[in-house]
Amino acid sequence: MRVIICGAGRVGEGIARRLAKEKHSIVMIDADAALIDQVSTDLDVRCVIGHAAYPDTLQAAGIDECEMIIAVTQYDEVNMVICQIAHSLFNVPTKIARVRAQAYLQKFAGDLFARDGLPIDLVISPEIAVGDAILQRINTPGALTSVGFAKDNLKFLGFEIDAHSPIIDTALDQFPALFPELEARIVGIGRGKHVFAPRGKDKLLENDRAYIVIRTDQAKRFARILNREQKELRHIVIIGGGNIGHYLASRLEEIMNLRVRIIENNLERAQASASLLRKTIVIKGDGLNADILNESGIANTDFAIALTNDDKTNLLISNLAKRLGAKRTLALVNDTELSELSKDMRVDVVLDPRALTVSQILQRMRRGRILRLHTIENGDAEIAEGELLESSPLIGKALDDSSLPDGVTAAALIRDEVIIFPDKGIKLRAGDKVVIFYEQALTQKVERYFRVSPEFF
Repeated sequence: MRVIICGAGRVGEGIARRLAKEKHSIVMIDADAALIDQVSTDLDVRCVIGHAAYPDTLQAAGIDECEMIIAVTQYDEVNMVICQIAHSLFNVPTKIARVRAQAYLQKFAGDLFARDGLPIDLVISPEIAVGDAILQRINTPGALTSVGFAKDNLKFLGFEIDAHSPIIDTALDQFPALFPELEARIVGIGRGKHVFAPRGKDKLLENDRAYIVIRTDQAKRFARILNREQKELRHIVIIGGGNIGHYLASRLEEIMNLRVRIIENNLERAQASASLLRKTIVIKGDGLNADILNESGIANTDFAIALTNDDKTNLLISNLAKRLGAKRTLALVNDTELSELSKDMRVDVVLDPRALTVSQILQRMRRGRILRLHTIENGDAEIAEGELLESSPLIGKALDDSSLPDGVTAAALIRDEVIIFPDKGIKLRAGDKVVIFYEQALTQKVERYFRVSPEFF
């Protein structure tokens, strides 16, 4: 696919890196020559220096042959204008824009991005995506990954397997017999720097990352089985009062009865949060200062969440918070190499905001009726929920591993809102929704499961 990415910052660079890995034809536009120089050095993409909202710049980037434009500059309004120009002057089929200001996303502005409004096919809001992902982690103790499928009735969870895990050295086909009361399935295993879709005889080893699909109402019970049980949360400290920190605090005020503290070093942002949040206490100060952390009650904190704009600062804050008594820590980290240091720094959870954005974009790019998609392990594997059409090669087959190639694992079937785990006795039919885990190399094969086959006509 021919894709133009407007904005060569961290988000744009992350998207370009992931799409280039999939062999898409990428052109990057940015007015900052230094950013463009860095991207052109690191990635095999074509680059154009210029203002991305100018029609002549877009033409120089080849927009006449572009199939998708992704506007992720630092200005919401510029992103909107880029999509409008791409639609009005060049008839680009798919237009994606990052919109950070919540004022554009309020309910009363709901028609702004509708068919008769701004021609934007997908609006990406990093603040909402990251905030909701953190809420998932808060509600799933000990999980490295937590994503909802099947209208959030299914959870896709990632756990690290330690030496004391009850499922270590257990063949996967023995898992249902060991825990007959659980409706769950291990669909992926991360081992070292690799991830794969396992088969029944594969075993989980110490330090593996086990990826599991389970009914949402059983997720906490499974966490207890893995000794990841967490007492009821009472106290959360958020370090970083920017857009993400503010959104997270406001959501916590809505849905949970918690003591929430925000630490923000910028006076203007601290004052803004203090005036808009009803229950949250805002502390103006440096999150790397032990006295400030102690003032927030870090020693009694159930979850310390570092959300500053600097990856290294987030890791250091999480480490300091843990040493001062925080039970669990989460750090926002964009740099993959830095995230690998998290274990040595006693950080419990690392969240890459770019991965969330890429998952949203890939869902739009995937061919076929894909309803939900999430990438893991730097894009080396994905899990997708899709609807089967009448021409799908899976129709009439059982949703189990015998019907799927190596590298693909059956997770669950949703039929008439009922969740069914893989069973040879149940044959797939048109209209079924299935959740499938697969290695990145099998992407095109999985896409065919959810597309209309040309032979159908």
